[in-house]
Amino acid sequence: MLGNATSGDGSNRRALILVENLSVPFDRRVWQECTTLRDAGWTVHVICPRGEKRDTEPEAVIDGVRIHRYPLRAATGGPAGYLREYGSALWHTARLARKVGPVHVVHACNPPDLLFLSARWLKRRGARFVFDQHDLVPELYLSRFGRGEDLLYRAVCALERRTYRAADVVLATNESYRDVAMSRGGQRPEDVFVVRSAPAVDRFQPVPPEPELKRGKTHLLCYLGVMGPQDGVDYALRALAKLRDEFKRTDWHAVFVGAGDAFDAMVELSQRLGLSEQVQFTGRIPDAELVRYLSTADVCLSPDPRNPLNDVSTMNKVLEYMAMGRPIVSFDLKEARVSAGEAAVYAPANDEAEFAALITLLMDDPEKRARMGKIGQERISGPLSWRNSQASLLAAYARACGERTPVSAGGPVRTGKRRRS
Repeated sequence: MLGNATSGDGSNRRALILVENLSVPFDRRVWQECTTLRDAGWTVHVICPRGEKRDTEPEAVIDGVRIHRYPLRAATGGPAGYLREYGSALWHTARLARKVGPVHVVHACNPPDLLFLSARWLKRRGARFVFDQHDLVPELYLSRFGRGEDLLYRAVCALERRTYRAADVVLATNESYRDVAMSRGGQRPEDVFVVRSAPAVDRFQPVPPEPELKRGKTHLLCYLGVMGPQDGVDYALRALAKLRDEFKRTDWHAVFVGAGDAFDAMVELSQRLGLSEQVQFTGRIPDAELVRYLSTADVCLSPDPRNPLNDVSTMNKVLEYMAMGRPIVSFDLKEARVSAGEAAVYAPANDEAEFAALITLLMDDPEKRARMGKIGQERISGPLSWRNSQASLLAAYARACGERTPVSAGGPVRTGKRRRS
C-alpha cells in the first residue's frame, strides 16, 4: 500500500488510467490527460485494449507513459456479445492492474460503467478513484438501441449508480454531464470537475487547400467522425439527397472520413440514394490526409440527431472543425450550441430539409464562411482550449489526494449568456 501523498505536484505519485472503449494513444482525450499528468510529475500507467491497425503492441512506453494493452474482440450479436466483450476486458484489466502494482490514483474512463469493479479493488489497497465520464451510458443505451427503459436499461442505470458511489472525484466533459453527476449521481459540487475534450492543436494545423480533392466541383463538404447508429451519418446522406433533388444543387463533392459499426450500412444507403458519384467514404485515414481534406472543405457537417445522449454531449468533430477554421452545419442541440456558438448554423432538430438549406446558405456565402471559421478558431484557442482543462484536471487530482482545490470544480471559464461551455 502507498502512503498518503502530500506534495503539491505529482512527484513520487503513480496514476493508473483504465480505458475499455479505445486504444491509447489513439484515444486523444485520454492521451492529453496522460501527458498533462506526466508533465505535472506523475508516473502514468494505462491499461487499454489493443488497436487493430495501430497501438497493437502488448506493452509500450510512449513519451514517458507506460501503456499495457490486452486483446479484445468488439461486441457482435446483441447483449451476449457485450457480455463477452466486457467480461474479457475486466479480466484483462484486473490481470494487468496486479502487474502495475500499487497506485495513488486509479482513473477509470467509461463506457462501460463496469470499471468501478477494478477501481474498487485498487481502492482497498489505498488508491483514490477518479471517474472520467466520457458518456452517459443510460442515455447511450436509449439512443443506440431504441429498446426503451427495459431490464437492460435499468441494469445500466444501476451500474452507473455504483460507479458514482465508488468515485472520490468525477470528471465531466461538459456542464450538462456535471449536472447529471450531481443530480442523478448524488455527487457534491466540489467533487465534480469539468475537463473538456479539446483538439490537439498541433494535429490540426491548416495547410493550403487542394482543389483537386473537390473532384471537379465548386464546393467540398466534409464529415469527420465515428459512424455508429446514433451519429447521424444517415441524416447527412438524406440531407445531401435533398440538396441534389429539392435544391437542384450538384456543384459539390462530399467526403465522409471515419469508421464505425454503421460504416457498411452508410455506404449502402449512399448507393441506394444514388449518391455514389458525389459521396466518398475514406474510412480512417492518417492525420496528414485528414488535414488536407479539412483544409479544403468549404462546409463541415455535424448531423448528430437530437436524442437523449446527443443533446447533452460535446461532439469531438465540432471542436476539430473549429480548430481548422471550418464553418459547420449542425442540428440544434444544447451542447452543440455551447461548443460552437456562432461558428455553426443550426437546423431544427432532425430536419434534413433545413439541414440541406443551410448547406446551400453557406456554399453561397464565402464571407460568412470565413467569419464563422475565425470565430471557431478563436474559441478553440481561448475558452475551449485544453489549457483550461489541464488546470481542471490537475485540480481534480489534487482534490482526490486530499489537497485544496486551486480552481473551481466547474472549471475556470464559462462563455455565453447563461450557457455552459
